[in-house]
Amino acid sequence: MTALDVLPKDLLKGKTAFVTGGGSGINLGIAKAFAATGANVAICGRTESKLEVAAAELRALGAKVSISVADVRDAAAVVAAVEKTQAELGTIDTMVCGAAGNFNAPAEIMSPNGFRTVIDIDLIGSFNAARAAFEQLKQTRGNLLFVSAGQAYTPIKFQAHAGAAKAGVENLMKNLALEWGAYGIRSNSIVPGPIADTEGLERLSQPAGKEAWLRSVPLGRFGAIEEVAAMAVVLSSPIAAYVTGSQVVVDGGFALPGWGAITQAAEDAMAAGATS
Repeated sequence: MTALDVLPKDLLKGKTAFVTGGGSGINLGIAKAFAATGANVAICGRTESKLEVAAAELRALGAKVSISVADVRDAAAVVAAVEKTQAELGTIDTMVCGAAGNFNAPAEIMSPNGFRTVIDIDLIGSFNAARAAFEQLKQTRGNLLFVSAGQAYTPIKFQAHAGAAKAGVENLMKNLALEWGAYGIRSNSIVPGPIADTEGLERLSQPAGKEAWLRSVPLGRFGAIEEVAAMAVVLSSPIAAYVTGSQVVVDGGFALPGWGAITQAAEDAMAAGATS
């Protein structure tokens, strides 16, 4: 039994969700969880072929699906995707701001363009999506869900760009909860920890190695995409009707001991590589 199996299959029946970056990874997992609990789903991303494959998986779960090739850094493209969703699926009830970019890089060698790219995708892209969905969310008294990261609240070596971006996302989430609550719009974030079978874990666990990461998880295992996705459904459902401005961490306790052991392992591995 997975985390999704305990949720009613009609929990989000009649609802419409939009997921940025929904063509793969955790974001696709969230989109599939919405589909599995009765929602119709729109996804956007930069690669049409990837979106088409994802759409087929969503339709197999019974959802009506809308896809849009759109880069979240392009505000006009996001607006067009949101308008297309309303025309094809109905007015949006949930906007999931999930599109993100990341890589490991020491700050002293990171280019300004590399730093800016992550800020633009993660933070500016999240604002573009939230702003584009505002009028529809106002009509449905819907909700925003931001996919955040532990870097938002814990400084981690080689993640200055992602930390700055996600810290901005968290503050944006809280500001929108404060400002848009008057329209009945809820705003929350979900913080995945190390999740198995994701590009994020593959990238960020280098060069320290997955074993070093696993040793830092109090529950003793990596998470599953379905566990993050199930929490996304809960936060977007009537179960969380009085929850706004909240950060929900789904990481098996990963953040509790801090990142010191992992960053030290990464530094040791990088130093060994430099001298070999």
